[in-house]
Amino acid sequence: MQYPSRPRVLCVDDEIRSLETLERTLDEEFDVLTATSTEAALRLLEENSIQAVLCDQRMPGQTGVEFLIEVRERWPQTARLILSGYTDSEDIIRGLNEAGIFQYLTKPWHPDHLLLTLQNACRMVELQSENDLLATEMRLTTPQVEDQVEAKKQRLRQRFDFSEILRSSDSPLNQLCNQVAQVAPFDISVLVTGPSGSGKELFARALHYNSLRADKPFVVENCGAMPDELLASELFGHRKGAFTGAISDHVGLFEQADGGTIFLDEIGEISPAFQVKLLRVLQEREVRRVGDSQRRPINVRVIASTNRRLEEEVAAGRFREDLYYRLAEVTLELPALEQRAQDIPLLANAFLDRAVEAFDKPVDGFSDEALECLSGYAWPGNVRQLQNEVRRMLVMAKEPVLGADLIHPRVLRSCVDGEPAPRLADVADLSGTLKERVEQLEKQILRETLIRHRWNKSRASRELGLSRVGLRAKIERYELDTQ
Repeated sequence: MQYPSRPRVLCVDDEIRSLETLERTLDEEFDVLTATSTEAALRLLEENSIQAVLCDQRMPGQTGVEFLIEVRERWPQTARLILSGYTDSEDIIRGLNEAGIFQYLTKPWHPDHLLLTLQNACRMVELQSENDLLATEMRLTTPQVEDQVEAKKQRLRQRFDFSEILRSSDSPLNQLCNQVAQVAPFDISVLVTGPSGSGKELFARALHYNSLRADKPFVVENCGAMPDELLASELFGHRKGAFTGAISDHVGLFEQADGGTIFLDEIGEISPAFQVKLLRVLQEREVRRVGDSQRRPINVRVIASTNRRLEEEVAAGRFREDLYYRLAEVTLELPALEQRAQDIPLLANAFLDRAVEAFDKPVDGFSDEALECLSGYAWPGNVRQLQNEVRRMLVMAKEPVLGADLIHPRVLRSCVDGEPAPRLADVADLSGTLKERVEQLEKQILRETLIRHRWNKSRASRELGLSRVGLRAKIERYELDTQ
């Protein structure tokens, strides 16, 4: 049974004022339906998914208990509650035995108590529904379960196949993918380096799902900005009572990944003290939970990643040399998105397809000018920043084609004629005479302003404080009129 996002409660009482009071009390937490008779209540039950029925006991025709007996027969999963100003023991016993009521509430009722009781009743229904679903799934035959698991594994292998990594025919990633394909089958530690947002986890998953461990777990832990005690608990596990808050035994990620792969993201952020602990685990291939004396053998492949240059960290004494060589049996260095600008149109269109599906907002794609501007930007946040920009453009779009005017001004200011241009803060990096440098910046500002105003020269000239004649002269001078 599919229930609404908020619990739905049906209140049944022949007194209108009582119903109004109940509705005012409950409507902040529940979707409330009301009925002044059991006949009307039955119709509502037939037409709606209802998690709880709160019914008055003394009503014309049927009593509350008699009505709930019928509800129990037809909708056994619905929680049933009686609300009455009378405490007849016979009614209570019959309600418990025959109607299976969740609780017998007496008038006058307290709002907080009523809310808590109904919340518990609806939670019980939700748990019962989940339990029934689990029981149904458990009744699947072994071949069915095996087929489902194998199909899921196949989808994962396909998703992380090297041919599925988006790149152009002349992309720098081609050589990297060939290297990953060669390394993946061998049980060797890999260090994936590259700037933040460049896709390090994607390649880590590709390594796993193209290895002999593909049928085993792949677990991820971000080691950045995590205290040593918490990181030790996450990776190695802990025993109950090992520290304040350890209320039960916890199996660490190394044990959870046994037979598979563990991906340690931002490995360059761990402290020198924790580096020693991790090195011992990798050397001994066994783990000891925090607060435990027993050591447990582990069989995992370790893939680590960092946006730092660990060789420099080793030379500076901030990262242990022996741990570095344990992690970096093979090193894969991912290029920044700026170094593979030819991949940007493919990535942008792929991200747009995903965003269209996620937001249910169909569009026809990008304009040529928009793709040119996206391809000309340096993308310091790499693939992740490009994805966010595409999603923002889709949300802001009012027309079926995403034009360059939707691109964030920060991006527009940094590209001219499809080529990366220095930011204003990087004027010192410009080459040429003073006049040539000023002209480069002027062209950049003119083009960005025209794009934002969709090449409306009147609005652009007003923003820039130029006359239309003056703007026209500059457009012709910089050959921007060909846009």
